[in-house]
Amino acid sequence: MKPDSDLSLLYGPAAADLPHVTQLIESVATEPELEFLQKMLSAALAGTGKLLRPAISILSARLGSYDIELVAPLAASVELLHTATLVHDDVIDEADERRGQPTPNSLFGNAASVMLGDYMFANAADFIARTNRPIVVRKFANAIMLIAQGELKQDSTAFEYSPDINRYLDRIKGKTAVLFATAAEGGALVCDAPEATIVAMREYGMNLGMAFQVIDDILDFTGNAKEMGKPVGSDLKSGTLTLPAILFLQKYPNENPIKRAFEGIRTNANLDKAIKDIVNDETIIPESRAMARSMCDAALASLEDIPQCEEKRILENLVDYTFDRNN
Repeated sequence: MKPDSDLSLLYGPAAADLPHVTQLIESVATEPELEFLQKMLSAALAGTGKLLRPAISILSARLGSYDIELVAPLAASVELLHTATLVHDDVIDEADERRGQPTPNSLFGNAASVMLGDYMFANAADFIARTNRPIVVRKFANAIMLIAQGELKQDSTAFEYSPDINRYLDRIKGKTAVLFATAAEGGALVCDAPEATIVAMREYGMNLGMAFQVIDDILDFTGNAKEMGKPVGSDLKSGTLTLPAILFLQKYPNENPIKRAFEGIRTNANLDKAIKDIVNDETIIPESRAMARSMCDAALASLEDIPQCEEKRILENLVDYTFDRNN
């Protein structure tokens, strides 16, 4: 669970303190007395990614009266909450792999994996309580509610024909962006950053999280299946309309293969055709990237009034990393 060397450079001063966060996260897998639970937790944590959200929490905290003993539990709770949502997602999607690792549900079954995710939620709540900041605890609880709402919205609208971009943006705000916002705002809050900085970091996190999800949705069509750890077009095949698919529906409202597939007409064949058409279209992917770019620009704009420092430079670099990533 260590960030790779390239990202360690990208995280700048935050990289040195990430081991404090990973130590807390890994403690979740060593505390339980039940051997079976230990194995499940180890499997779930083996797929932990690049620790982007904890790094943002640390960088944000460094804009205030920095104390790693305060920010480490916050950063660990954010990453643990994120991992718990992935465990539940994999159950819902019946996924066998994530980031090249077997998913807990493929190893231990769906029922046990749901309880595993719940256990991780509980540990994340315990970590956030260690900050001794009621306002941070409330924001964390609100984030959990919004994430759950986002997931419910996605699940309840599966295979529902609706080329409504605002509906999509509302969904990804809850599903993804709110946790980025909580990570960024929480770091500033626990280390008593100025009020203007706290507000700026929430805006930064929200816009960065929106851009992150849009890029993720683009990569679902254009990325490499092996690098992503999931089949190309998996969102659309599971009935989820993301930005490229919505733009495709808007551009071709008549005789659209997505519409036919959602009506139950040669579903697999029409979805395969839609995926190819979206990738080969001259405007769909560029327009999707343009929207992600505007979100990235909004994230950068939120940092304008923060004095120049190494932390600000790294936060700006993370915006470019988000936009340019390929997995």
